[in-house]
Amino acid sequence: MSESSLSKVLAEVFGYTTFRDGQLLVIEAVMQQRDALVLMPTGGGKSLCYQLPAVMGDGLTVVISPLISLMQDQVEALQAMGVAAAALNNGLSPEASQRIMTQLHQNQIRLLYVSPERALQPYFMRQLQQWPIRLIAIDEAHCISQWGHDFRPEYGQLGVLREALPKVPFMALTATADAATEGDIISRLHLHDPVVYKGSFDRPNIRYVVEEKYKPFKQVTDYIKKQRGASGIVYCGSRKKVEELAEKLKREGIRAAGYHAGMDHEIREDILRQFVRDDLDVVVATVAFGMGINKPNVRFVVHFDVPRSVEGYYQETGRAGRDGLAAEAVLLYDPGDAAWIKSIIYEQPDEERRRIELHKFAAMQALGEAQTCRRLVLLNYFNEHRTQACGNCDICLDPPRQYDGTVDAQKVLSCIYRVGQRYGVNHVIDVLRGSKSHRLVELGHDKLSTYGIGAAHSHEYWLAVVRQLIHRGYVVQNMQQYGVLQLTEAARPILRGEITLQLAEPRVTLTAVSKSRVVDREDYDKVLFRRLRKLRKAIADEEEVPPYVVFNDNSLVEMAMYCPIDEAAFLEITGVGQKKLERYGQEFIAAITAYLDGENEPLLNF
Repeated sequence: MSESSLSKVLAEVFGYTTFRDGQLLVIEAVMQQRDALVLMPTGGGKSLCYQLPAVMGDGLTVVISPLISLMQDQVEALQAMGVAAAALNNGLSPEASQRIMTQLHQNQIRLLYVSPERALQPYFMRQLQQWPIRLIAIDEAHCISQWGHDFRPEYGQLGVLREALPKVPFMALTATADAATEGDIISRLHLHDPVVYKGSFDRPNIRYVVEEKYKPFKQVTDYIKKQRGASGIVYCGSRKKVEELAEKLKREGIRAAGYHAGMDHEIREDILRQFVRDDLDVVVATVAFGMGINKPNVRFVVHFDVPRSVEGYYQETGRAGRDGLAAEAVLLYDPGDAAWIKSIIYEQPDEERRRIELHKFAAMQALGEAQTCRRLVLLNYFNEHRTQACGNCDICLDPPRQYDGTVDAQKVLSCIYRVGQRYGVNHVIDVLRGSKSHRLVELGHDKLSTYGIGAAHSHEYWLAVVRQLIHRGYVVQNMQQYGVLQLTEAARPILRGEITLQLAEPRVTLTAVSKSRVVDREDYDKVLFRRLRKLRKAIADEEEVPPYVVFNDNSLVEMAMYCPIDEAAFLEITGVGQKKLERYGQEFIAAITAYLDGENEPLLNF
């Protein structure tokens, strides 16, 4: 099949004028009946690699996907483009399932989405052997690997499918896989000489920001308020924190909801539906709110707690800015949280698993504590080596200013020594600042020579200094003894004044990077964009689909930039294919024309 034929379908069905990096290579491999392993970042266009070939050829493409909500979102988006797609899942009525099975037997469906559990059922596997299967595509393929950050046993068994369908090409797709995970995917799926495409892991539209974590509930609340209704996700490390933060945000008038695995399935599905349809602005969640969040206009992702791996962090932050527009990833980092996570990992009975998890978490710590470009640290982890700083992270935009921190370090180290290396961070800081707390006085620590010598600075200031001394190896936080601070041998020459020490100036407020709303491009008409968003929401509600199924934000931005007022111009907009032109073109062209003519916003009737 020629490249021009593929490009024609790309434009007419999917509404894109050019292929993204790697898509054409993988699609051509599929057309040649070859296996493939596709590593592309979230939002990089992985799904097109199997969707476009499915549209062009005869036979059935089966997509194995982990979540019902993801399947349904993809099916709705494909159907809006005129593609015969369906999903078989436990949420369907018996009648609906039977209807789809009849369509499959009559070869009326091109793309079928199923869960790994259903794909492995003996009855379903026998059906697959009878149908004209063109391709098996396995999404979120890192779940197959024991080395991946999200291993799922049922995914690990999918190699059985290859044995049942030895002549059918397989495609594995993921946004995150290191070398060990990549090799494991190929081995477990028995991929035969696969075409391997590794796209860049860089998401240049995402700004990476790490903040000192000192008043996290207030930090997150203040940050979200400044986003003025933009869509966002906040990840927390426990269900309790999810519930507490969600309640606080709601009391502040923010359209927010909590989401974790302990909630009823129906409640979780309803929250996800509201979020995807823009009826909720913020979801506060554990990692249970994971793969398959098919919402292109998430403008920010906040990590209330440090993730356990760079892969997990990358996947979670990758849910921001899938439409290619500006987005932000904010991590609140506390070395105390890091020490706590390491203590949990040490409890892992499997020695090899413990080694892997410690290695992965050490890399995550390095990212959180970096004093160099965050993006370089992130990309280097995935063996994408660069030397040019990105210019779009907190380190690049507001480099930490260095100062002679020798005296501050001596004050902290002396105080730790004077309290007998038997107390934690907060107590040491209380002594430094001259606290008159009952416990401190009772212990006699108000009589120490270090009592009150740091009164000129805030608690947050000293917390930042202590953390740097921990990062640099002068102090350890002993989690086996309730987080007490202890000096290392490296602290001796500092205490004796034999060496000087450069520290980063403590940042005791949110940096300028995160004080304002996520940076937006300025080259389109914001008023027209808001009108088009309202029109899109009204159409989506009428059709009971997520707004992005009608058009994503990137399409609306282009409409607000180029103001197309005829069908030919409207077809030039990214994401507008022939089917969408027929379904939605007239309403949007009319809205743009009315705006250009200076008319007031019309009442929408459908």
